[in-house]
Amino acid sequence: MPDTPSPADDHVRPYVYQDQARTVRALHFSLSEIQSRMRLDDPDGLDLAYTQRMMGFLLWTPRPASLAMIGLGGGSLAKFCHRHLPDATLLAAEINPHVIALRDEFGIPADSERFRVVCLDGAVLVREPPQRFDVLLVDGFDWEGLPEALCSQAFYDDCASALTDTGWLVANLPSSASQPLFDVHVARIRQTFGADAVLVVGDGERGTNSVVFACRDALALRRSDITTRRPAGFDVSAWRALQPAMAAVRRALLAQQVDTGTD
Repeated sequence: MPDTPSPADDHVRPYVYQDQARTVRALHFSLSEIQSRMRLDDPDGLDLAYTQRMMGFLLWTPRPASLAMIGLGGGSLAKFCHRHLPDATLLAAEINPHVIALRDEFGIPADSERFRVVCLDGAVLVREPPQRFDVLLVDGFDWEGLPEALCSQAFYDDCASALTDTGWLVANLPSSASQPLFDVHVARIRQTFGADAVLVVGDGERGTNSVVFACRDALALRRSDITTRRPAGFDVSAWRALQPAMAAVRRALLAQQVDTGTD
């Protein structure tokens, strides 16, 4: 079990689990919740399905110039984007220094001119952004779940302000029956971006997490000409591995367009 917060340190220390076969390494705050998981034979791959769905922004923005990430975890999204989007700058904000301290355990690249990890509250990052971003990936959870600071109306308003005019917010939200505030969180995103600029992609039968896409460009989700082609220079096998997730995003988009009469 993780350490509980102390007066001197209000951040829980996560722990690393590795299976007996030494094929998987995972980051946990508790036995029941996986924060991040890495296959040792593919350390830069995306092993959890929701992280693959979060890459759905590539259907609209195949070559983003700048990305920011809220929540580092084991660095799955950071490593994947670092490897497969070499022209993009990446900034990852993680509030828990104990999570950052484990970056070598998961092979997270060292800071460089185009990649940085900062120990910072994600709410502060979007309230005081160093620049505007093409993509903002929000996957910030602590040992108690989704922090209020990362799902408030003010937070989503700040996210929109931190994006370029055609920028995308991509948020991983818990959507199981035990999360009654899911609809509230989605409503807040719709209030910020507009109802027609938000797409919710569930995880099928599991129903535990949904990925929410929102764009500053109000017309983006009305278009049917989204790319299905592999971005130039993108690794063939990595793009192939993303196809089930991309198909799920396209199905959700088509269903929304049919429901709203914009197909």
